[in-house]
Amino acid sequence: MSPPSVDTPTRQVQANWAKQPERSNQATLRLMTWISLRLGRRTARVVLGLIAAYFLAFSPTARRQSRNWLQRALGRRPSIRDLLQHFFTFASTIHDRLYLVNDRDDLFDIHIHGGEEIRACVARGEGVLLMGAHLGSFEVLRTLGRHGLGARVAMVMYEENARKVNETLAAINPAAHQDIIPLGRLESMLQVKERLDDGSLVGLLADRSLDHDGVAPVDFFGSAADFPLGPWRMAAMMKRPVFLMVGLYRGGNRYDLHFEQIADFSTATRDNRSAMQQAALVHYVARLEHYARSAPYNWFNFFDFWQSARSREAR
Repeated sequence: MSPPSVDTPTRQVQANWAKQPERSNQATLRLMTWISLRLGRRTARVVLGLIAAYFLAFSPTARRQSRNWLQRALGRRPSIRDLLQHFFTFASTIHDRLYLVNDRDDLFDIHIHGGEEIRACVARGEGVLLMGAHLGSFEVLRTLGRHGLGARVAMVMYEENARKVNETLAAINPAAHQDIIPLGRLESMLQVKERLDDGSLVGLLADRSLDHDGVAPVDFFGSAADFPLGPWRMAAMMKRPVFLMVGLYRGGNRYDLHFEQIADFSTATRDNRSAMQQAALVHYVARLEHYARSAPYNWFNFFDFWQSARSREAR
């Protein structure tokens, strides 16, 4: 899997991330899995450094978008070393999925911050919505059972992404299973409600959208960026507490898993629902910016995140 390479037309910026071709294939994944599990993570990470350097050299669009992002996040012109660290961090989180999918979370030093409220909800049998982003690793959620949460995790994603994830899991470990709810089907919301009623944690990445109209501009790193409204409409419909979840890669084998409550829609009504959704979105974006500033190399949106908002303003 590689950072995406995209040149986005004005009217299709928001959805083009979903059309970016993957440069990996199942045979490559199986080979990397064999190397990683047989020869160990340390040996495999030598290969990983070469892969990151290759894509830095031969992915000009991703390199340009990495430079633009780091310019914003670091407040200075990024060096080649900064760009390589960005690519290597991305590659590291993708590589670590091989171990997490194969239940080798014992290889990692994972620190959980703010998990007390999640534990309390799980203990009461209450389902919770987790809003993530393409920041760090969402896969480290697999380790929650080892840390005493004992909750099942279901992921909500666009149908094509769900298909790709299932194919990837099959290539990494045919016995692996991930509870995935594909969006865009009539029964999708019913499935989300069933998981929440069962006391599961239901996660989705709330920083991208396929819907041109279902977005709202929110200030992010000094400029307006479009964020999807769908996740917040879902949360209001389900009347559930919502937590931000980010799994930041800190180098070596260290991950910091952060949870923060963003909103509680249990009191949402027809009259206050819209205002609660807007407040929750603004709060989410503010905290997302906080964590992205603290770990700028963990930002994995390799496209112009602000262009759709700029294009609409220009029109």
